[in-house]
Amino acid sequence: MVVDGSKLVRKLIGDTLRRSVDDVEVVACGSIEEARAALDEAAVDLVTTSLVLPDGDGVALARSVRQAVGQAYVPVIVVSGDAQHHLEQRQFTEDVTDYFDKSLGHEALAAFVLGYVQPEPIPGARVLYVEDSRVVALATKRMLERHGVKVMHFVGVEEALEHLETHRGSGDPGADLVLTDVYLKGELSGMDLLQRLRGDFGYGKRRLPVLVMTGDDNRDNQSKLLVQGANDLVLKPIEERLLITKTLFQLRVARLPERDAVDAG
Repeated sequence: MVVDGSKLVRKLIGDTLRRSVDDVEVVACGSIEEARAALDEAAVDLVTTSLVLPDGDGVALARSVRQAVGQAYVPVIVVSGDAQHHLEQRQFTEDVTDYFDKSLGHEALAAFVLGYVQPEPIPGARVLYVEDSRVVALATKRMLERHGVKVMHFVGVEEALEHLETHRGSGDPGADLVLTDVYLKGELSGMDLLQRLRGDFGYGKRRLPVLVMTGDDNRDNQSKLLVQGANDLVLKPIEERLLITKTLFQLRVARLPERDAVDAG
């Protein structure tokens, strides 16, 4: 289901999804009222919605999806040019599964949706993973490796920085993505690692994406991580499909040509 007040945007997203996702059926709706009527007719497998709708907003639409009779729990993705601001302010409710910044373009949105319905491995992708709990690390590492990701596990930030330092100035950061817990037993935290990567090393969000895992439900703390340069957050307890979708999507976006990443469609 694609929900957007603009008929043109609905067509653009729908056409892109039809080209990119095999056997997809797109249910296009222009408002929450239309979406509710469509949900009364049949269940859907995934919903994208703009943040602003003629009769409400994407958060209200997400709630309607959750309340629909006979509708299984499915991903609800808010697509908006203002998504980052809402994310940083922690204004999305638990009814919203994920968000997408539409400035990345419709082709990137198709890849994002594909990550939910048909996740595909990215050959040779390297994830630098920092986690001090060996039990959690083993489970998470297995999740990633099942999808073809090579995982380099470090128990502390200090060891991870040593690895990254050996690659500094080589043209290769030493990893394609960093996944780190925010709270670690060593002297340095996941926040410290994030700040070093964005500040000292000077790696931007596309050069070296960073996903931060946290069980902290404090909105201010979550917002600070995003403002400091985290590409996205993975909330604990970790759900495998969400972790894989976020990881593979960030890896795909990092490999997109610049013109595709900034094309708003």
